[in-house]
This record gives sequence, C-alpha cells and structure tokens, in this order.
Amino acid sequence: MRDFRKYDIWKDGMELVDNVYTFVEAFPNTEKYGLSSQLTRSAVSIPSNIAEGASRNSEKDFARFLEIALGSAFEVETQLIIASKRKFISERSLEETVKKLSSLQKRIYGLRRKIIN
Repeated sequence: MRDFRKYDIWKDGMELVDNVYTFVEAFPNTEKYGLSSQLTRSAVSIPSNIAEGASRNSEKDFARFLEIALGSAFEVETQLIIASKRKFISERSLEETVKKLSSLQKRIYGLRRKIIN
C-alpha cells in the first residue's frame, strides 16, 4: 500500500479542488446543478482516484486509477474553458489554471507510464 499523501500529483490535485470551489462560488445560481456541479465533481475525482489507486496492491490497478484521474483532469480543463467562454471565470484565471492543470496532466501520465512499463 502506498501513501497517497506523499504524491505531488495528489497534493496538486487537492490544490486544484480548492481553486475550482473558489471559481464556482462566483458562478450564477442557474449553474448550481449544471456546470458548477460537474466541474467540482470532476476536480474532486482527480485526487480521489489517485488516493484510491494508491491503496491497490497491483501496479495494473494503480495505473487504471491514474488513467481515470487523468481523464478527470481533461474534463476539468474542458469545463474551465466552457466557464471562460460563458464569462464565469476570467481569461487570466483560465490561463493560470490550465497551465497548472497541464503540468498535472503530464505528471499523472508520466507516473502511469512508469508504473505500466
């Protein structure tokens, strides 16, 4: 069993969750059950799947949960772009967050590749 708290990707995923919750607090109430909900669920899924995967005994299982976390990271990126297009978040916030998110995506992908090879 791995200690998920030691993974930088988990720590950065947790930071992303905080950022996303801050963003959605400013979204219109009409998005409460729409984009706000989808965005927060996708963001929470990233560190959650890293943690769950770390609990698995096999490398194959861990790699699968990292793959799910990576998919959620791309969902978050897409949803942030939608939020920016709808003017729910600023272009600057989008750029800053996507830059961090892109780094996180690459590192999740890299760890997954390392595990399966």
